[in-house]
Amino acid sequence: MSGKRMKAQELSDRQQALALRQIQVWVQDVRSAAFRREAHRQSLAVAKTGRAQKDQAFIDAASEWKD
Repeated sequence: MSGKRMKAQELSDRQQALALRQIQVWVQDVRSAAFRREAHRQSLAVAKTGRAQKDQAFIDAASEWKD
């Protein structure tokens, strides 16, 4: 077994000993032009609803860091 493969196996063993399980999650690529276009389209749609200020206030309140 190569050094990299052995280290990966050791990490996997430690994680399993801690009752951790590996998962794979696919998310949108925020660097893509298609993502930027869709995000822009959605932000314009929200801005045109007349509720933009209330919606943004809700997002801001939900995003506040509590120390």
